[in-house]
Amino acid sequence: MMRNMSRGIPRLFKDGYKQFSGLEEAILRNCEAATSLAETVRTAFGPNGLSKIIINRIEKVYVTTDAATIIDELDVQHPAAKVVCLAASMQQKEIGDGANFIVIFVGALLKVAEELLRTGLHPSDLVKGYTIAGRKVQEFIQELSVFEVTDVQMHDKEKLIMGIKAAISSKQYGLEDKIAPIVADACQRAMPKNPKNFVTDNVRTVKILGGSAEDLFVINGMIIEMTPRSITRSCKNAKVAVFTCSVDATQTETKGTILLESADELLKYTKSEEDHIHQVIKGLHEMGVGVIVCGEKFGDMALHYIDKYNIVAIKLLSKWTLRRLCRVLKSRPCVQLQGIRQDDLGYCADVHTREIGADTVTVFSQVGTGESQVATIVLRGSTQTLLSDLERAVDDGVNVVRAMTKQGKFVPGAGAVEIELARKLNKLAQETVGLEQYAIAKYAEALEIVPRTLAENSGLKDTKIIAELYARHEDTEDKNAAKIGIDIDNGVVKDMTDEGVLDLMSTRQMGLKLATQAAVTILRVDHIIMSKPAGGPRAPKNRGHWDDNDATW
Repeated sequence: MMRNMSRGIPRLFKDGYKQFSGLEEAILRNCEAATSLAETVRTAFGPNGLSKIIINRIEKVYVTTDAATIIDELDVQHPAAKVVCLAASMQQKEIGDGANFIVIFVGALLKVAEELLRTGLHPSDLVKGYTIAGRKVQEFIQELSVFEVTDVQMHDKEKLIMGIKAAISSKQYGLEDKIAPIVADACQRAMPKNPKNFVTDNVRTVKILGGSAEDLFVINGMIIEMTPRSITRSCKNAKVAVFTCSVDATQTETKGTILLESADELLKYTKSEEDHIHQVIKGLHEMGVGVIVCGEKFGDMALHYIDKYNIVAIKLLSKWTLRRLCRVLKSRPCVQLQGIRQDDLGYCADVHTREIGADTVTVFSQVGTGESQVATIVLRGSTQTLLSDLERAVDDGVNVVRAMTKQGKFVPGAGAVEIELARKLNKLAQETVGLEQYAIAKYAEALEIVPRTLAENSGLKDTKIIAELYARHEDTEDKNAAKIGIDIDNGVVKDMTDEGVLDLMSTRQMGLKLATQAAVTILRVDHIIMSKPAGGPRAPKNRGHWDDNDATW
């Protein structure tokens, strides 16, 4: 050992490791990274948020205000910013809305934390104060509920519209009065008897280029963007057989050679195949089958007999679409052509082709047959970008309905609940003894980021709006003081619950919880150790001709 020490004390890590520690190098840099990410998506927050153009690594272009899409497509490298992205992604998975709130709130928490850290407050006191504030806001927000949708009311279309209108307006401001009833209608059609069993996958969307955003509509069933392979294009009150195998003559698993010595033998050989396919199609026809759906291919001989018996034949390329169609038809997918039972067949009230814009689609409609497990919303728009934004707005509305089935309570929107929580936390900070009071007060200040951003993105004076909100919320004689939010259309503060601006309580609860945890996680880090990237030497970048730019050579 002494022989090795004679060469000098060895290093702790191998060559290539990077270390960042302490307040300046680790904690404050982490705060700056998360704040920079928040500033990126902050201007996209709210109904008047501005769109971002994102070009991802495969050069696909996105034009959107949806923070979840922006974060997913950005290749974020900083570890602290990745923590914020993970929190936003979890919010999107759990609730389906509110990802932007998490990013900008974490950014605000770390920005005000940076001010306290520079004044000398220890990170542990800051973490303790944020933890207390995060626990208290979960208690305070329970007192601010103004509206609740029960399980019985989940089948009421008007209640669903009230719940999803605010979520849709944040993505498609001005079209919420048109989109919200359509989404509510689709959710109502796909709603089971027990609302807690509602599945968002049962509300499908189909994007068809052309028309305007106001031309969207919903059908009770599914739309397949394929045309039938058969001559017959429509059928009513038909039994439907769904196959996952090809509708053709059976093929042997091993290759074989058949020696035919005469024309009669050739005719007899092909005749046996014809008879086999004929018996299969004839048997389905005798069972009352009017539509055959296949996950693979239709043989030419099979199509001949399908046309003979006036059966509709449709080929689907996606196994997921095949499964969803089985839910609509209440059928079972069959893996072979023989042995089909009546229980395996589905039923459809109306199967027909329809021209929508420049596309021809096949509609499986269950009109007049009671409840359908799947409803489809047809989206129209002039560009693919507009269609994708409409799809995100519809997806947010459907996810809010799913969250409503678990907890149907709503709180005032338009920044009202954040200002009320900030007011209560400021009082708590004044009553708290210890250094945690400064962190609690800064947590309350960070909550102001929501109404402040709404005001800034609407072209209003944010400082004036915040002052007016606090003044109205402090009014003890006004019973509706806690409901006062920002009217972005008229630039005033008033009770926005009368306008139907409500936020789902579970969205705010989950958002506050995840944002607080993300901020605390980042503040607990005081040392970053980065190993040397794996892999060999990288190829030099294309630096162009040596005579064009001397600085690169």
